[in-house]
Amino acid sequence: MYSSFPFTGLSAFIAYRYTKSNSANQSSFISFINRFSVAGIALGLMALIIVVSVMNGLEGQLKQRILGVVPHLELKQPQPIHNIKSVVATMAYREAEAVVQSRTDIRGVQIHGIEPDVMAAHTLVASHMEQGQFSQLTSGSYYAIIGRALAMKLQVRVGDKLRVMVAGASVYTPFGRMPSQRLVTIAGVFDLRSQMDDKVIYMHRDDVNRLLRDPKGQGQTQRLFLSDAFDYQTVVAQLTAQYSLDKSEIKTWRERQGPLFDAVKMEKNMMMLMLLLIIAVAAFNIVSALVMVVTEKQGDIAVLQTQGMHPRAIMGIFVLNGLFNGLKGALIGLVLGVVVTLQLNNILYLVGSPLALASDGSGLPVKMEWVQIFSICGLSLLLCVGASIYPARKAMKIQPSQALQNE
Repeated sequence: MYSSFPFTGLSAFIAYRYTKSNSANQSSFISFINRFSVAGIALGLMALIIVVSVMNGLEGQLKQRILGVVPHLELKQPQPIHNIKSVVATMAYREAEAVVQSRTDIRGVQIHGIEPDVMAAHTLVASHMEQGQFSQLTSGSYYAIIGRALAMKLQVRVGDKLRVMVAGASVYTPFGRMPSQRLVTIAGVFDLRSQMDDKVIYMHRDDVNRLLRDPKGQGQTQRLFLSDAFDYQTVVAQLTAQYSLDKSEIKTWRERQGPLFDAVKMEKNMMMLMLLLIIAVAAFNIVSALVMVVTEKQGDIAVLQTQGMHPRAIMGIFVLNGLFNGLKGALIGLVLGVVVTLQLNNILYLVGSPLALASDGSGLPVKMEWVQIFSICGLSLLLCVGASIYPARKAMKIQPSQALQNE
């Protein structure tokens, strides 16, 4: 007597034989549909791996370029930060809205008053300096480091002077109330190739405090550098619990750049959904193929039933048949997706469409996350199993006497 458990070794053996004998024993149309479904799963999975890896790479570039400039966290009241693993460094910080003027143009910017040694050690900007170094920003020098994009708009270079006017502080003159202003010297130029390059200038914290008529730095905040900027919620929770801080006293990068990253995440999710639908369509082609296989194999099913095989074990044959087809498609798609992703920039170069979106200009940024890739493969297999259930249940309900009579 055969086991009633649906996925016995015999069920797997027969399902494997059916899968192997598609082209030899089945009609050419059934064989075509099987091949078509396998090819569809493989192509859909390959496309999904490529697209997700590229989107991961672009998201990583945004994270580096934008969050390398924007403060990860700011505390209104400085605290002695201890025992918070994600916080790699802290520094006294001052930020102000300002207008910078050159001989040819005028622009609105944010002045970041920083501690040069901390910035040099813990920011991406320090490794993307085209000219100058953060160490040149000494207290009282009124030196500034600006982005290459801003330097091009203002038509200035290292050694030139800019007039910086701060609306947040003012002085009284014979001509009335005037914004606080100062001539500063450009000491360096950085190039992150981000949208923040033309919006930020760096100066020593003491110089910014003097410019704001606050030499004692009473309006300073504390800037926290995180090992992973996306882990800010965990750090906020630890800060509020450990130091009894209110969340209103903590300013995060999401307040400025959250909508941008939300848009990127939504676009990534929509792309994944559309490509998963392609895989789903290919997977559900298995339904039509297995329905025809069940119709063609009614005599074989009836013989197995008369020999004592339980209907659930027969159902397992066709579920496993669909799973084996899904495995073939997933394996082919996985191999092709990984190979094409690794060689994507070379392929784009060969077809004459190279892209230079990486921070170093090397090409299209690609980041493969293996957990994500194997999760996609697993989901594809689940779709194949789900598509196999209907024809498998149909096979389970075949009446042996009627099937043998039709034979």
